[in-house]
Amino acid sequence: MAKRAWIERNKKKAETVKKYAAIRAELKAKRDYAGLAKLPRNAGPTRLVNRCSMSGRRHGYLRKFGCSRMTFREGALNGLIPGVTKASW
Repeated sequence: MAKRAWIERNKKKAETVKKYAAIRAELKAKRDYAGLAKLPRNAGPTRLVNRCSMSGRRHGYLRKFGCSRMTFREGALNGLIPGVTKASW
């Protein structure tokens, strides 16, 4: 389980990105790079990290399911993810 502070920090970054999205788009259209540099550092969308919705883990993240590989495997084996079954041949 990821530390609570990391998860909360990522949520705060997401709010900042959303807050400055329109301003960033406007400055980019004007090609005003000095104005972009004056915005907060966390206003850029590349600062966000994909995190598992259940454990908060950032590595091994599966975009399609929104969780980490370990959480995905547990859910698939327990039948909690619809349409996913263990392969057998």
